[in-house]
Amino acid sequence: MTITPATSSPPQSGPELADPGAPAPEASAVRLTRRPGRWIDGWDAENPTFWAAEGRSIARRNLGWSIFAEFLGFIVWQLWSIVVVMLPDAGFTFSSSEAFWLISLPSLVGATLRFPYTFMVARFGGRNWTIVSAALLLVPTTLLGIVVTNSSTPFGVMLLIAALAGVGGGNFASSMANITYFFPQREKGWALGLNAAGGNIGTSVAQLLVPIAVTFGAAATLNLALAGWMWIPLILLATWGAWRYMDNLSSAKADFAASAAALREPHLWLLSLLYIGTFGSFIGFASVFPKLIADQFPEFSTFQVGQASLQLAFIGALVGSLARPYGGRLSDRFGGARVTVAAFAVMAIGALALIGLLPLGSFWLFLACFVVIFAATGVGNGSTYRMIPMVFAARGRVRGADATPAVASQRQAAAALGLISAIGAYGGFLVPQLLNASQSATGGYTAAFWAFAAVYAVLLAITLFVYAIPRKSLAHERI
Repeated sequence: MTITPATSSPPQSGPELADPGAPAPEASAVRLTRRPGRWIDGWDAENPTFWAAEGRSIARRNLGWSIFAEFLGFIVWQLWSIVVVMLPDAGFTFSSSEAFWLISLPSLVGATLRFPYTFMVARFGGRNWTIVSAALLLVPTTLLGIVVTNSSTPFGVMLLIAALAGVGGGNFASSMANITYFFPQREKGWALGLNAAGGNIGTSVAQLLVPIAVTFGAAATLNLALAGWMWIPLILLATWGAWRYMDNLSSAKADFAASAAALREPHLWLLSLLYIGTFGSFIGFASVFPKLIADQFPEFSTFQVGQASLQLAFIGALVGSLARPYGGRLSDRFGGARVTVAAFAVMAIGALALIGLLPLGSFWLFLACFVVIFAATGVGNGSTYRMIPMVFAARGRVRGADATPAVASQRQAAAALGLISAIGAYGGFLVPQLLNASQSATGGYTAAFWAFAAVYAVLLAITLFVYAIPRKSLAHERI
């Protein structure tokens, strides 16, 4: 589900800009019409004169505030991943299974919200929905700050508030849908890459700063309420910034027909499966990494740095976030399928290595293994995402060589990007729950890592035989 920008269409409203007898270049000039509520009519990012003179600066301003709002969305989405491991020190006595539910439920809600959030930009405007979606982050952060101060808070209440943090996961879909309207085709990859990376980094920042904030200057006590309160000023700033500096584009239109067509394409479901394996593994392991460290190596869970505590779990999410752009760059050079095959191979080897290394009891080998897995998930995120437009373009060429199938395949690819990003986020729920099931059934995590290795091997085989080997169904192209 996505919204396809009409980047090459003429202005939809506003006066004509040139006399009937004016030269052709002047007739194609762009003059924006602005309406109350910061609505802009006549946006045409593909017009090079307009883009150089005015469009680029407006687009970059909107991109900056969009990145900031999405960054905070990821922070809120993943707050419970770090809060959960601190609950025992705050007097809470939840079971390990209950802790896994507090970690995984925000991912389930966030993945589900990505579907409706994709259409909100077309319905309400990019600026307007950024204001609303940023302001909604105040609800889970405020409630988190309240409930963690009372260790008798029932588990059901905690679970409900953790679920509300899922609104932060939905922000990715609306933010990406909004930014795609502002940039021309030649700069969309760069802009969307920055937008995605800015959001992903939020997971690492939350896991780095929350332990420091809640322990700084607290001696033997823990001010866990700050895990929620500390983000409120930044959320208010993002809400104000969106209201003051962002714009709504009237050219944003929802493409429901393309979404429906994409859903009927079998390759959408195969690519969604691959993206669950890459992005789903990234967000799933990122959310559960603090608990895994606390369970397996409690003595390394927290390091005292001056008057504050530091946890090393943030390293995993940081490495995965920084590796994502290289997945796209390597795909441009070697092909998305080959890079994805390599990513799944490294992820499978990493899972098998963990099985062998866990009995050794070495935290640093454990950390090194996970850093490699996170790097592979990041590269796989970028390469799988790069494969999507290539697959749909090839499918368009199979259907016909005339212009209509080509345009249709571009619209379906745009729709597929939104759909696949939403489906892939469900991995953030599946990964912790598989680890939960393993621990509940066997008392450890070895069975889960065997399952992960097997799944990655299957996904590697799918990528290799369906996309890396040229096939008639994909115009004999190697994706």
